[in-house]
Amino acid sequence: MVYNALIRTHHITSRKKVSALKQAANNLDCFAILRSGGCPGIMYVEAKDKDAVESWVNVVRSLRYKDFQLVNRPAAAVVEAVDKNTGPKNDSPGEVDIKTGLSEIDTVKEFGSVMEQRGVWKWWRKGMGYVS
Repeated sequence: MVYNALIRTHHITSRKKVSALKQAANNLDCFAILRSGGCPGIMYVEAKDKDAVESWVNVVRSLRYKDFQLVNRPAAAVVEAVDKNTGPKNDSPGEVDIKTGLSEIDTVKEFGSVMEQRGVWKWWRKGMGYVS
């Protein structure tokens, strides 16, 4: 089972904070991505252990980001069917390999693309407030 969470902030610009998030993702064996640079700041985390996701979220909270919003709390991921042509190259639709570490993404559009590839696009859109 995979667990995930989604966080929105005003922006993510501090390289020191990003470094702390990378270290936490590695130490907690989490996959994390963030949209850094401008507004909004978006963070997504997933892991096979719910405690790891909760711990990573607590690291983010402790860094005191402006306008921190835990829009989707740590919970079991509801994975949608993933398009075999654009999604992960697995035998099971929606089953995504979790690679430890943190990656940064420049645009919201690119972030959405990664969410679609991971099978959580509708969940992400709802968390971001794009759909009700």
